[in-house]
Amino acid sequence: MPHARLPNGRLAGVLYLIVVVTGLFCLAYVPGQLAGPDAQAVLDNIVARQALFRQGAAAFLVEQVAFLLLALALYRGFHDVNRAAATLMVAFVAMGVPLALAALSHRLQALSLLTDADSAQMLSLEQRRQLAHAALKAYRDGMQLVRVFWGLWLLPLGWLALRSRRLPRLLGVLLVLGGLGYGLDVLAELLLPGYAAWWISGHMTLPAALGEIGTCLWLLLFGLRAGHARAASPLVP
Repeated sequence: MPHARLPNGRLAGVLYLIVVVTGLFCLAYVPGQLAGPDAQAVLDNIVARQALFRQGAAAFLVEQVAFLLLALALYRGFHDVNRAAATLMVAFVAMGVPLALAALSHRLQALSLLTDADSAQMLSLEQRRQLAHAALKAYRDGMQLVRVFWGLWLLPLGWLALRSRRLPRLLGVLLVLGGLGYGLDVLAELLLPGYAAWWISGHMTLPAALGEIGTCLWLLLFGLRAGHARAASPLVP
């Protein structure tokens, strides 16, 4: 007999799709289009492609709102399995979203310094470029902290998926490995000089990407299975 499906499962899938699509646009496509051989070239590209830069910022804002709503939708789907783990999942997202929006403000500040007429009247071009470069660095540093919470929320989500069987076990394993990968990646970048040039640095978050995209597609197609719910209990397998 087929498993019953939770009605909010596909809603979570739609929200996850928004997170994935907007995330790929603002965190991968836009930076790739604005990249340059040096900091000077990046600043020039931002000025030349202001519309794309603003679109990336708007997509980032949409992504963060959808991310928070996604956590709430998943809480509804898993809270009867283990309320503590489901609450922890939402808490990690709720901590990461304000940090991400604070980091976004630095990115917008860089654009304002480069293009705002008032800034041009008060500061020289070189001063504005230096401040814009510092603002972009503050954005990157802030996003490093945000990435910690992007990893942490996957740990209770993966654990809940494994415990409840409402998602395939493979996805639960990938989500847990992805959460660990995010944490190790951030620590390695902080503690190991030259880590960014290592081969493994480009693959540490691969399990997270596979797990999240796979979870998104599964939720869209099948939703959450309603079976295998367990009463709230301590965080033990």
